[in-house]
Amino acid sequence: MFLAIVPAYNESKRVGSVVRSLLLHVDTVLVVDDGSTDDTAEIAWQAGATVLTHRLNRGQGAALETGHVYARRVGAEYILHFDADGQFSVDDILPALSLLKHAQVDIIFGSRYKDSRSNVPWTKKYLLRPIGKLVDRMFGGLKLSDAHNGFRLFNKNALHTLSLTHSGMAHASEIPALVKKHGLRYMEVPVSVMYHEYGQGIGGGIRVVRDLLLGKFSK
Repeated sequence: MFLAIVPAYNESKRVGSVVRSLLLHVDTVLVVDDGSTDDTAEIAWQAGATVLTHRLNRGQGAALETGHVYARRVGAEYILHFDADGQFSVDDILPALSLLKHAQVDIIFGSRYKDSRSNVPWTKKYLLRPIGKLVDRMFGGLKLSDAHNGFRLFNKNALHTLSLTHSGMAHASEIPALVKKHGLRYMEVPVSVMYHEYGQGIGGGIRVVRDLLLGKFSK
């Protein structure tokens, strides 16, 4: 089984189209509704997704780990992390899955910075990316060009090896650190990320870095 895990928080405008497009490329779409106050869960279900719901907003890392627990229980062979906001391209899924299988790696990391199709806002490229790289080094993780990209593929070995403990955005640095710790095989591939709006501002980026630092020092 090839299962897509889609963490979602107040994404009622886009989650339906994301689910429908994913179902053309994966066997099952699992939307983890992370305490949304809108109709995200209902719209995702109507579009054909399996839906699990957090009663409270717990953070993207917690939503992904809820998805991992479900994927282990149903015996998924491969899983895909895919954002609910419609910024990723489903065209990148099958090439990445083929590479995961034939290159005999455990995890594929997507990188928007290796793909000319991506329209990355300058605040992400020139301000938040360098800060993120600095924080990643503090975690002792892998040298990736885009560790905080939400497009990832795991095989069964990675799924059963990696358990996330950071509920918020610190999971994005925790995953590469765990890959390195457990000696898993990995590759980074270009993926398209198209921002529908200007993108996350500096305030949002500061919150991401705060979550990463809190995740680092609360361990």
